[in-house]
Amino acid sequence: FGGKGLAEYAKENDWEIIGVLNNDMIGNIEGVDGVIDNRTFRIFSEPVPPNESERERTMRRFYGGEVDGISRQLARYVHTTTETYMPEMNPMMIYRLDRFGRGGHHRPFNDLGFAGIRIMEAHENYNRQHQDIRTENGIEYGDVIEGVNFNYAKKLTAVNAINMASLAWAPPAPKNVEIGGIVEPSAKLRWDKVEGDIAGYKIYWRETTEAQWQYSRFVGDVSEFTLDGIVIDNFFFGVAAVGKDGHESVVVFPSGVFR
Repeated sequence: FGGKGLAEYAKENDWEIIGVLNNDMIGNIEGVDGVIDNRTFRIFSEPVPPNESERERTMRRFYGGEVDGISRQLARYVHTTTETYMPEMNPMMIYRLDRFGRGGHHRPFNDLGFAGIRIMEAHENYNRQHQDIRTENGIEYGDVIEGVNFNYAKKLTAVNAINMASLAWAPPAPKNVEIGGIVEPSAKLRWDKVEGDIAGYKIYWRETTEAQWQYSRFVGDVSEFTLDGIVIDNFFFGVAAVGKDGHESVVVFPSGVFR
């Protein structure tokens, strides 16, 4: 990439990236905390893009969205898709860029405004990470093949494949999603239609303290819709595009308001 990182190269060449999935350390099931778990995995995501504008920060103060940035929506997508197609797995959303005080390969994309998350094991083993291979005081250090659980690695590889396929098969996410309904009894949403032959759009909403979207309504192939009797003050809202095969885009949180 001409001596540049992939994230920087993508930004300069106007690549449209739906999301970046950073997968690291997906083969260990035995944590240094003594827990053995071959079902749970963590999904790290930052709340909002770090390069947002002052206007966007001001809008969030009055309209909400502290946990509804593009990376957080991608994390919810992975969580929902995994529960749908791999119910035996236990996806665990972590409201943080990465592990405490640390960063991953998705961060450069986040820094430039792309959606990016990290998928990895739930219980790390620090005796194996970043260690020279050795034995001290009866403890074996180092990342060796004996420490890899290939069945678990296979499961998390499947998680990635399922989500990448779902994103690829889904239509593009709607753009310029706006919301209205201030001091009114109903919430109103509008958006720009996506290109292509699709089934329509689905509006999602949830209580403001809920981590996942709770309610949804398919509204057809329209560019605006009013949710009668649903007060805008009590919920967060989003819109997704739905393909004719049922695959959905990532949910888009409103970026503007109208009266």
